[in-house]
Amino acid sequence: MPFIHTQVHRDTPQAQRQGIVDGIHQALIDAIGMPQDELFNRVSAYAPGDFFYSRSFNGMARSDKLVVVEITMRRGRSDAMKRDLYARIARNLKANAGVAPDDVFIFTHENDYSDWSVGGGKFAMALVQQPGPT
Repeated sequence: MPFIHTQVHRDTPQAQRQGIVDGIHQALIDAIGMPQDELFNRVSAYAPGDFFYSRSFNGMARSDKLVVVEITMRRGRSDAMKRDLYARIARNLKANAGVAPDDVFIFTHENDYSDWSVGGGKFAMALVQQPGPT
């Protein structure tokens, strides 16, 4: 179950925020086989003076509306799967929310089941995953 933290410029309209969340979610489904009902994405907004970054690092042409996608997920995805995931996120954000690919900054944190409790204060390794209603 990936947990996503997405940071957007505070002037990002709600409809665009929803398009960003939807684009990330669909990329996770398509690239790593995440179940449809595993949507956990916390969106935070930053003000212009709260986030400093290079507009040209690594040859990119970033605007003042950078979207940062932080993905925490269980270990085990190959580099090829992550490469596909990153490409899909950038494509989906452009298509769904009009975000320029150079404005999409993605990074992951990986851990194990023992690092999660997904509800009820229960150790995630002790739970059998229960799919939600379809």
